[in-house]
Amino acid sequence: MNAILLIDKPAGISSAEVVRRVKSRVKPARVGHLGTLDPFATGLLPIMIGEATKLAPFIDGGDKTYAGLIRLGVETDTLDRDGAEVRRAEVPAISTDKLAQVTAQFTGAIEQVPPVYSAIKRAGVPLYRLARRGDDVAPPDKRSVEIKRLDLVCDAPDAIRFVAICSPGTYARSLARDIGIALGTVAHLDELRRTRNGSFSLADAIPLADVLESLDSGAPTLRTINLRDALVGLPELVVDTTAEKRLRNGDSRALDSQVPINGPLFKVISQTGELIAVARATSRATAIVERIFNLET
Repeated sequence: MNAILLIDKPAGISSAEVVRRVKSRVKPARVGHLGTLDPFATGLLPIMIGEATKLAPFIDGGDKTYAGLIRLGVETDTLDRDGAEVRRAEVPAISTDKLAQVTAQFTGAIEQVPPVYSAIKRAGVPLYRLARRGDDVAPPDKRSVEIKRLDLVCDAPDAIRFVAICSPGTYARSLARDIGIALGTVAHLDELRRTRNGSFSLADAIPLADVLESLDSGAPTLRTINLRDALVGLPELVVDTTAEKRLRNGDSRALDSQVPINGPLFKVISQTGELIAVARATSRATAIVERIFNLET
């Protein structure tokens, strides 16, 4: 299997555990995922199998859409419901005007401090590992992110429901913390569900239990996304069998004078419609091959 599976991840397991469970059923194929979801979070987790694992550098930069619940009045060390309580504060009455003000404050380009419990590395070690072993971990540096759309609605006196469309690298847990502070209290993320990851939609995802059941059947009938279709938006160049053979032998000059003018990245497609390579135009007549895909394996 060389394809992308869109999985609806349940709460309670890590993204790495989803990969492990799928890999145990499709080995020896390689398996990876796009866009980590925290264990408490649910929703869209694209799983790459086989040659699809080579696609990550080309499709992992899209916007993400999240829906969730911010719980006010309690902050945790992980900034989510799985963490230990570290602070409590009174929750003021939240007016419609105040909520609109905070919505505007966090819409657009903002700066946020990622959580200490994150995969950001310090001296090669993920911060969450340092924090879990009791080290005194300084917060990561601020980073610039973009919230392209933010909807906030009071769900209860101590709860705010939200929908956010945000740039890669945005931490929903940090957003919850900062919104709590802006509302005059503290907060943590109580629920999180990813509904979109780049061009992939939760509407096309399959519950993890159903995916595993199908793989266990020995004759899986799963909806998958092939490599060509996964690279939405990249222009295509269809080459003949002679050029394909040259490319597979490492000769990128096979693309000379055939480079699409609307590059720079483009897909190279075989006569049978399969993805052969992703290439980068270096001029209007030459290109460098970034990845070769061996779908016959």
